[in-house]
Amino acid sequence: MRFSHVEDSTGRGGLVVDTGDGFCGRWSDEPQYPGDLLALLREGADAMSRAASALSAGEPVDLEKVMLKPPVSRPEKILCAGLNFREHITESGFEAPKVAEFFGRFGSSLIGHGEPLLRPRESDQLDFEGELAVIIGKRGRRVAREVALEHVAGYSVFNDGSIRDVQFATSQWTLGKNFDGTGAFGPAMVTADAIPPGAQGLRLTTRLNGDIVQDASLDDMIFGVSDLIATLTEAMTLEPGDVIVCGTPSGVGFARKPPLFMAPGDVCEVEIEQIGLLRNPITQD
Repeated sequence: MRFSHVEDSTGRGGLVVDTGDGFCGRWSDEPQYPGDLLALLREGADAMSRAASALSAGEPVDLEKVMLKPPVSRPEKILCAGLNFREHITESGFEAPKVAEFFGRFGSSLIGHGEPLLRPRESDQLDFEGELAVIIGKRGRRVAREVALEHVAGYSVFNDGSIRDVQFATSQWTLGKNFDGTGAFGPAMVTADAIPPGAQGLRLTTRLNGDIVQDASLDDMIFGVSDLIATLTEAMTLEPGDVIVCGTPSGVGFARKPPLFMAPGDVCEVEIEQIGLLRNPITQD
């Protein structure tokens, strides 16, 4: 199943599902509206199935005529893995981590498919990072790797837009990773049963103005989805709707010679096969 959050020209929200013959859905002011994805994830897997049935019986929705919002609008936790592709570590000049490394993002930084990535007035070093996003569907603490994928509700696409000079000004990356409008997320959540376990074997491609700048298999991740969940849950309880962003492959802008950063007027696309294509124009904040 493939679900997307949508918003019409009046700001009314809705939820749609891919029926195979196009998207159908319900709006938030309809009695049959099942709730947003975060609420459904918290209710459990049965709620997702019931929602798909209710949405499929709704009216067709043309995605070209609505705004697509992040699949989970305000996750309780957005946990991003850093340095998780070997070639990216090499190009960045870091050492490979022995344990998965994480930093936090916040919901205030998120935008959806088609919304502008914002280059802040404080910097001209807005960099692209195409990544796999994992959406948690089942609460867990100290989850074993062998059963970790049972806690995944679905997958999406993420562009971890980074303000590089701010990011590298200190040893902590939080500020440079949390400027408003720099975390693109979408266009949909694809349920875990629709793609290979842990998204293994799928290809991630990032394009800037149509030119390929990143291209890698998700098999190149040092720590796979199961590893990331197991490590995180040693420390904390993951809740339905939490998001894990899995790291970026090589090709990022700051590591190029000369550097290649996103500028107003550019268009950045991140595509993961079987999951979707996330496209965002760049504008000045």
